[in-house]
Amino acid sequence: MFEHIDTNNLHHAYLIEGDRDIVLPEILKFIESLGVDTAANSDFTHMHFDSLKIDDARDIKVLAGERGYEDKKKVFLISANSFLHEAQNTLLKIFEEPIENTVFFIVVPDKNALLKTLISRFYVIGRGIESSPLVDAEKFLKMNLPTRLEYIKELLAEEDEEDENGNEIMPENSARSKALGFLNSLESVLHHNSLKNSQVNYYEHIFKVRKFLRMPGSSPKNLMESVALIIPVL
Repeated sequence: MFEHIDTNNLHHAYLIEGDRDIVLPEILKFIESLGVDTAANSDFTHMHFDSLKIDDARDIKVLAGERGYEDKKKVFLISANSFLHEAQNTLLKIFEEPIENTVFFIVVPDKNALLKTLISRFYVIGRGIESSPLVDAEKFLKMNLPTRLEYIKELLAEEDEEDENGNEIMPENSARSKALGFLNSLESVLHHNSLKNSQVNYYEHIFKVRKFLRMPGSSPKNLMESVALIIPVL
């Protein structure tokens, strides 16, 4: 993932598109190769959000403005399933004027959910999709409709979690983020199989579903069921 990056001339901000669980180990390994300890190091900040809000962005801005220990390199590793519009505008101000000796690694499942002006501030590294989600997408395309609908139901199921005090915890991988991740894999498999039909534009429908999935209040289950309905069985 980082083999073509000049470690002696790092960009101030990298945007990595991919599955967080897959790409994080490689990013951490690369950061450590820069001589930055990723454990018990006040100059290394690792944060994850389901939805990064404006208050989170402001906190990041404050942390980034603090001086590093003994003027050493500060590194931020931030992953989020989604970014609220206001939060992106706040982050944009950080990346418009790079902070000396500070490097950001931002991990997202789909960079297209970000503002183009924000993306333009990053060195973008393409999506990393492992074989397992692609295999699941291939199997999905071969399923009949009832099986597809059952698969979607199980895919988007969220388990209620509680902390030690009995308070509900919002699951890290929301149904919305799961749906977006699966759409990415499904689109890749469709391209690979060159599925074409003059009467239906499957890619346009996926684009619309992805757009609606990012809208608060939309139903991931209903949107994904529409995908199951429109794409024929291979």
